[in-house]
Formats: sequence, C-alpha cells, structure tokens
Amino acid sequence: MRVRIALQPAWLLTSRPYSDSSLLLEAFTREHGRIGLVARGARGPRSKLRGCLQLFTPLLLSWNESGELGTLSGAEANGPPLMLGGERVIYGWYLNELLTRLLQRQDAHPALYDYYNLLLPELAGHQAAAETALRLFEKYLLAEIGYGLLLPEELDPQQRYRYDWDHGPQSARDGFSGSSLIALREGRIDTVEALQETRSLLRAALRRQLGGRELETPKLLRSLRGIG
Repeated sequence: MRVRIALQPAWLLTSRPYSDSSLLLEAFTREHGRIGLVARGARGPRSKLRGCLQLFTPLLLSWNESGELGTLSGAEANGPPLMLGGERVIYGWYLNELLTRLLQRQDAHPALYDYYNLLLPELAGHQAAAETALRLFEKYLLAEIGYGLLLPEELDPQQRYRYDWDHGPQSARDGFSGSSLIALREGRIDTVEALQETRSLLRAALRRQLGGRELETPKLLRSLRGIG
C-alpha cells in the first residue's frame, strides 16, 4: 500500500548517487524517524531538487512511502543552511553517522529530532561548546535507544569510579572522576578533564551498541589531524 506523506520537517543524513541521475537519501524526520528515499532525477541538470538536497539544511520533505524505500516527491528549505567549516563539518557527519548506524528505519524519535535540531548549531560555536554538544548528543542518543548511562545522584565528586555496564559507576582507585560523571549527568561538561573522561566513557558505550564496528568519521578526523 502506497502512503503519501507531505511537508515533514527533516534533515538529510547521507546522500549518494543512485542509478544514472538519481540520489539515494537517508533522512531524519521528526514524525517518521530515519527514512530511506530515492530522489529520482535529482542529479539531472534541470532538477528543481538539485540545489535543495544538502546536508545541514533544515528541510520539508514529501514522499510516497511503499516498503523499505520511499520515493521523494518534493523538497524545500525550512530555514537557512547551517554554516560548518573545517573539522566542524566532520563533527556534523559524525552525528549523522551515529543516527544512520543506531536508529532503525521508520522508528520515530521526536524528542531526539528536537535535540538534534537544538544542538546542531552548537557545532558552529567555539571548540569547547562544539565538543560539549557532541558529548551531550551521544548521551541523549544512547538513552533514546534504550541504553542510557546509569549516573546516580549519590556520586561523590572526589571519588573515582570504574563503569560497570550492568550496574553503573563502582568505586575504584582509578577510572573516571566523580566530578566528570556528575558533569555528564547534569549536562554541564565545562572542564578539560570532564570533556576527556566523558568522551572516553561515551565512546566505549557507543562501541558496545555498534557491535565493535568502527565509525568512519572519527577515522577521517584522525587522518585530518595527522594522527595514526
């Protein structure tokens, strides 16, 4: 059964050539979650869609839904594009890769969509704000897919903890500082130590959900920075 869906707020996650003149899109929509779409003829020189279907531009998408892949029937900008340059583009690609890898198609996450909408502009800010936005999005995404971190109220900022995936933080001689875990719990990751430690913890949590599969965007960022 074919269903017509009109003017849904969306962001493109990926776009790649498909067939002779079409595009294969992954999009994140507020009401329908992650969706796969074929944009027929979108690469053609006369296509009205050619200049519209860009990453980091808020969109309104219309499509015909039938099976795993829908067919795009219309697209228009829903606001100005977000201007990301240099490494910040890779930060945005990283968020998009997480959504593509960890969300099931056609599984709506309206609160996560709103959070993406809110945090994406932070990537264009100063470095600490951009990195904090990445960490908070990772935390929120894990919670949305049912694997949120356990960060209890009784954490001691002076104590160090190892993180047990079944039981949460456990007192230890080394590991993560209580102050960093509290900062992550409260969404105020404002020190170098907290940024480093929360990055380590969240990346480990994400690796578990990815089944050991490596993400491409961190490799690209390391290559750009000349890190092996």
